[in-house]
Order: sequence, then C-alpha cells, then structure tokens
Amino acid sequence: MSTAAAKPNVNRTPPKSPGKSGTPRAKARAAELFGALQVRYPDAHCALSHEGPFQLLIATILSAQCTDKLVNQVTPGLFKAFPDAKALAAAPLAKIEEKVNRVNFWRNKAKNIQAAAQLLVDEFGGAVPQEMEQLIRLPGVARKTANVVLGNAFNKNMGVVVDTHVGRLAQRFRLTKETTPEKIEKDLMKLFPREQWTLLSHLLIEHGRQVCKARHGLCREDPICGQFCKDGRRK
Repeated sequence: MSTAAAKPNVNRTPPKSPGKSGTPRAKARAAELFGALQVRYPDAHCALSHEGPFQLLIATILSAQCTDKLVNQVTPGLFKAFPDAKALAAAPLAKIEEKVNRVNFWRNKAKNIQAAAQLLVDEFGGAVPQEMEQLIRLPGVARKTANVVLGNAFNKNMGVVVDTHVGRLAQRFRLTKETTPEKIEKDLMKLFPREQWTLLSHLLIEHGRQVCKARHGLCREDPICGQFCKDGRRK
C-alpha cells in the first residue's frame, strides 16, 4: 500500500506535551492519531492468512519471533495435512515438525500446536474457546496471542496486541513511557475506546512496517510522524 502522501513536515517546533495517559487531552490527541492512521491505512487487517479461529490460533502461535510472511508460507501445507484440531492432535509429531520446520523454534512450536490441539479436543470439543482465561491455558498461548484470536476471529476487544511495532510506535508517539508489553497495553487501553483496540494494533503495525521503522525510518518525511512522532520532529 502506498504511503506517498503529503509534503514533508517542516515544523520543527517541539510538540506540546500529550498530557498524562487517560486524561481528556491525551485521549483527544489519541483520537486524532487514530483518525489519521485510519485514513492512511483503510484496509489495515490481520496479516496472518487464515480461515476461521482454529487456523488463526495455530498461525499466531507459529508467528512468535517469526515474520507473518514466513508463517503464511508454511501454514497452507500444515492445514492441508491437518485441517482441524482433531487431525492435528492425532498426527505424529515428526509429521508436524516436517510442516513447520522453516519457522523459528520449530521443534518447540510443533509440540505446542499439537498440545494445544489436544486440549481443544479434550476440553472444548475441538473448538477454539472465546474467553481469555480459557485461551491462555493452551500451550504456546499468552495474552498477546489470545488478544489476536479474540479480536480477529471473534470480534472481541479484550486488549491491545503489543508486538515490537506497536511497542515502538507507542513510545515514539508519546502514548506511553512504559517499556514492557503489559504496561504499554494498559496505557493504550486507557487512551483508546474498547471498540478500537483490535484495529489500533493493525494501524500501528502498518505504519511501523511502512514508515516508522526501527531503523532507517521515514519519519522526517512523513506528515503523521511529523505531527505525532518524536523522530519526525528531529532537526
């Protein structure tokens, strides 16, 4: 998606303080940022290819410390061989490893997705549960993975997915001063309405991938970064 947008930001005046997280001033600024990102990335969505909650759950477990692009290359063959929880639970571990051995930590992830499938079969009738407390019982599933599944498969906004892009941009956009995903998530949940939490992650991830990169970013040439990002204000 093209980000060729507007003229470079030339305002180098230090931005006003966004105010403390959760205050009306901070929320107004957050709403303005959300609107600008939504206009820029109207098609922002979950980058993991999937059909249904089960596939999204497994793909998200595989995506830990791995690119979505690589996971999307691996999962079609995996799901063709093991289309549901029952099939994955009953499969020989070596066969699962063979399907996922291109992703990082594939041995451990193969064990986790099989164990998760077994728990789905044993306790949930093969279906993916729709509650945070139940999801985080599954092997390989922590809060971030559960948020991905709940928000994108079930349209339940229980939290904000904080990956490396979201964490980086939350700090650069002065939405938080925290450094851990758990604390960053809490600050974002204070600033943005619940109905925006899932989309917020997708918007920040898109901007992080395309513009506000970890290295060699385009912040100084981008109008959104020029208005909101600390790096966009640098002389």
